[in-house]
Amino acid sequence: MKNLTRYLALAAKLLVFLLVLGFALKNSHTVIFYSYLDYVWQAPLIVMLGLAFVLGALLGVLALLPALFRLRRAVARKPQVAEPDTGTQTDMPVV
Repeated sequence: MKNLTRYLALAAKLLVFLLVLGFALKNSHTVIFYSYLDYVWQAPLIVMLGLAFVLGALLGVLALLPALFRLRRAVARKPQVAEPDTGTQTDMPVV
């Protein structure tokens, strides 16, 4: 069963790769990006979309960092509670 799941995951990854590759080949036209200070950059559309995705993901991670650090500090300050022993006892008296 574990091998079947691995093969299905591999097939799904291959399908996504082929879809993105087909999208890239269909959208290989040059796009012009106009920025401030008269900066102009020309690149294929798939490159621009990829950069927009990566920059969006990075900005999302950066936006979550303060909350992550705050939660980690809160967990570090919380006193440790001893966990109850849930194992079976083997030295119980027999009656």
